[in-house]
Amino acid sequence: MSCNAPIAFFAYKRPEHTRKSLESLYQNKGAESSDLFIFCEGTKRIEDEEAVRQVRQVVRSKQWCGNVHIIEHEKNMGCANSIIYGVTKICEEYGSVIVVEDDLLLSPYFLHYMNSALELYKNEPKVMQISGHMFPIKFASSQEDSIFLPFTTSWGWATWQRAWQHFDPDMKGYEQLKLNKNKRYKFDLNGSFAYFNMLQFQLTDKIDAWDIRWYLSVFVLDGLTLFPKKSLVANIGFDGSGTHCRESLSLDGEMTHDKILSMPKSVKLNDKEVNIVFKYLRSLNKPPNLLQRIKIKSQSLKIKVF
Repeated sequence: MSCNAPIAFFAYKRPEHTRKSLESLYQNKGAESSDLFIFCEGTKRIEDEEAVRQVRQVVRSKQWCGNVHIIEHEKNMGCANSIIYGVTKICEEYGSVIVVEDDLLLSPYFLHYMNSALELYKNEPKVMQISGHMFPIKFASSQEDSIFLPFTTSWGWATWQRAWQHFDPDMKGYEQLKLNKNKRYKFDLNGSFAYFNMLQFQLTDKIDAWDIRWYLSVFVLDGLTLFPKKSLVANIGFDGSGTHCRESLSLDGEMTHDKILSMPKSVKLNDKEVNIVFKYLRSLNKPPNLLQRIKIKSQSLKIKVF
């Protein structure tokens, strides 16, 4: 078995996006010694059958990693259920997983960063996720190239079974937020974004998202996510081709090409840098309509909306 964490790759009906994403993965050092599990979603509509077929041709067209395992669903599970299923399956069998969706381009050093962080923090229960993405924020120069933040991500990430086992799809932690104003404020990143409203949308079936439920699961345990200060992931899905992402400008910064990123030895928040991130997130909340704000913010955080 490879010493690198297995990679779960999720694809549906975008063959060109899938090809570009897999090519960027193929260019990563360490890909040749990694196990790749490609989860191909089943067709939801008759008119999508050809695109789904083409995606499956793409994933079989090349030896993208050392060992490639292709899982083709006959029926459409839905994005949220597909990711929950795949991440749960890999975590239970291998103990950790690196997660990539078909609209992400990866820096050549994405896998090195992910595997290094998974190893460094494997016995740190407070660290529950590793992020490959960072918002287009300029941080002051400091000793470390990555920081801890008190929320989760979905644009290229990794986790361990010890953390994912706490994933709560039924959102039982919702009630404690509903009854506690201070916790709701903290959950909303000190008023930076209305995450609590997204929980309510999930409860009322206005959205179908795995990531807001994952964030709640991590929040309940006071967990942290490690983020690079320069993004190792770029999203190419904002062209109207996605199931959930409508046409819009991408909010990504440029991917870093630093070979090695340093990581904090101490698992704690840097309040100054956290506030810089919160300030940026608040700047996204300009549209007056809450639902419109959520659509825009979801494109930055990759939360599935409609």
